[in-house]
Amino acid sequence: MTRFASLGSGSEGNCLIFEAGATRVLVDCGFKPKEAQTRLERLGVEPASLSGIVVTHEHSDHAGGVFALARLYNLGVWLTHGTLAAMREPDPDAGRDVACHIIDGQLPFAVGDARVEPFTVPHDAREPVQFVLSDGARRLGVLTDAGCSTPRIQESLTGCDALVLEANHDLDMLWNGAYPKWLKQRIAGPFGHLDNEDSARLIGALDCSRLKHVVGAHLSQQNNRPEIVRTALARALNCEESWIGLATQDEGFGWRSL
Repeated sequence: MTRFASLGSGSEGNCLIFEAGATRVLVDCGFKPKEAQTRLERLGVEPASLSGIVVTHEHSDHAGGVFALARLYNLGVWLTHGTLAAMREPDPDAGRDVACHIIDGQLPFAVGDARVEPFTVPHDAREPVQFVLSDGARRLGVLTDAGCSTPRIQESLTGCDALVLEANHDLDMLWNGAYPKWLKQRIAGPFGHLDNEDSARLIGALDCSRLKHVVGAHLSQQNNRPEIVRTALARALNCEESWIGLATQDEGFGWRSL
């Protein structure tokens, strides 16, 4: 069986799990180990059964719990050179007792039965990537932190069986909200986060003929609303709004089969 689920998605922590055969891979871990364990157990997963963690970038809501969880359960960690360097800036010894595997942002690699295809993205991090995860036949595309779409992103995500796609903010809510101007500019800029309409346009550029699942992720709790996300993505797919899934901060989402 090949399936995926989310432990939670948002500015307070992100973590997704992909299961292919006997392999269970986490994409990021922005939760402390105890919280990650609780959320894994909610999905029926024993943390000791994990196969490894792949990391998109160094921001704490994605990587804050990676080394601690890897150390606790003797997990390998796959990440770019730039991400590892950035994670070690506050503490040069961070992760020294963890098996860290440096990846090329353009080359696929394997974690057990899972094939992982990284792709580079524009985001305000050192060497950020996102991933397509596969069992060799069915493909899950994950894009949770990117300031804009690129041909490389479109090439990577086209033809997937499932998408977990950032829909971070509603542009009007962001500009009319309480954030300081510099933060609004960062979020809306080309190295920030995709807004709802950006995500809808990206979907419109993809081959969606195989899509079984689309899940909006990394929603801002201050500058977005679930109903706005569903409306934008459903319009792009010409589907019922109820078909669009959402990853929440507190619950993530439950298992979905590919």
